[in-house]
Amino acid sequence: MTTQENCAGAPFGKPVNWHDIDWAKCNRDVRRLQARIVKATQESRWGKVKALQWLLTHSFSGKALAVKRVTENKGKNTPGVDKATWSTPGAKSQAILSLSQRGYQSRPLRRVYIPKSNGKKRPLGIPTMKDRAMQALYLLALEPISETKADSNSYGFRSQRCTADAIEHCFKALARRNSAQWILEGDIQGCFDNIGHDWILENIPMDKSVLSKWLKAGYMEDRELFSTDAGTPQGGIISPTLANMTLDGLQAALDKAFPWSTRRGQMVKVNLVRYADDFIITGISKELLENEVMPVVKAFLAERGLTLSAEKTRITHIEEGADFLGQNIRKYDGKLLIKPSKKNVSAFLGKVREIVKGNKQAAQISLIRMLNPVIRGWVNYHRHIVAKDTFQRVDREIWHCLWQWAKRRHPKKNLYWIKDKYFKKVGARSWVFAAETGDVKPDGKPVLVKLVYAGEVPIRRYCKIRAIANPFDPNWKPYFDARSKAKKWNNQRGHGKQVKL
Repeated sequence: MTTQENCAGAPFGKPVNWHDIDWAKCNRDVRRLQARIVKATQESRWGKVKALQWLLTHSFSGKALAVKRVTENKGKNTPGVDKATWSTPGAKSQAILSLSQRGYQSRPLRRVYIPKSNGKKRPLGIPTMKDRAMQALYLLALEPISETKADSNSYGFRSQRCTADAIEHCFKALARRNSAQWILEGDIQGCFDNIGHDWILENIPMDKSVLSKWLKAGYMEDRELFSTDAGTPQGGIISPTLANMTLDGLQAALDKAFPWSTRRGQMVKVNLVRYADDFIITGISKELLENEVMPVVKAFLAERGLTLSAEKTRITHIEEGADFLGQNIRKYDGKLLIKPSKKNVSAFLGKVREIVKGNKQAAQISLIRMLNPVIRGWVNYHRHIVAKDTFQRVDREIWHCLWQWAKRRHPKKNLYWIKDKYFKKVGARSWVFAAETGDVKPDGKPVLVKLVYAGEVPIRRYCKIRAIANPFDPNWKPYFDARSKAKKWNNQRGHGKQVKL
């Protein structure tokens, strides 16, 4: 049997060579079925949707892409309760053939805990490789529906959307002089852990038997099996999409209570910006948010078995500022400025100091290579807001930390010797923390590996995605192609003027 026949959905049971799979064709097959699901969803032809989902979840292409996803992501070497991983081409090929609804039974999750910023621990459930692959497979058929029916102003765990889109929407909703002045900062109490199973099974358009098995799988902790009566476990591939679909409709509930077609709706200025289970809602007064908006939100969540977190939910004035997604939104003398939050900056510097202090004896080049990804990731996250002063302050703090690291290594050397050893002159800039690699340039100068400096990264305004854009709808393909091209162009231009889309 040829690879192309396999990808077209030929009968299963014969060996599959992992390296011979035509991945381009598999992607085309899946994208074509997803586009048909989008069209059927838009037309509310739910029988057609169900039939297309069945085709996708039973196709070779879908199964191959599902296995590819779980064996090439960051968690590919993290086993579930069965201690199994698919690390060889043979195991991956066999895994494709093993994905079947018939006789499928979900295994319990392996419970682990990760620390949260407030000192508490977040529970994660790690499924087995087969359960992950099955979730990835059914997610291929569910995600086109979730994107088509999603709230236009939700941005978390969605394709082609990110935190920068959410922050830019906040700016558009709050920047004007006549914009709303009050903000409801909302956080849902244990969102993933408390969603009602009955609501999920009744409202999520996918195979109910498979979905029920995932929800009722339970988890293992200290060799003891615990049942799960509510929630969708954090750690599952499909869990973020299930949580998003559960919260979709909040925007419609607010629009119904405060329609913008009425004068009252225009005056109260109620806007929702949601990222996963974190959200903010704007309003013209504290009383409006507390007495009218809050009851609508609570009633919406109660239907799904959820409640607001009393600890994290609060109402603040725009001049006091509100932290959202690691950034502070605040007006200064009537001008809205979005900056990195103090808490986020402190956490970042703490991580840098931890790396430096934990590698007192490491070679300079090794330390640079450990720090650069951390600095670059943090800077890229904040590069679209008012962060220049913060970047320069962070550079100073990192320099002081590295200077202490260098002095500690050579207590008997003078400061000029230490400076010449660890800090170089690169271009017009002195005191650059850099190390020689041992290679030489054509002009005879040594090749250097230098520390990334936050202040050198240009600040650019982010171009927000269109609210109704759907990456699974073929009609939006020219838009996303142009958007991707513009992003690449802007990244190559450095400090040049940004191309807007």
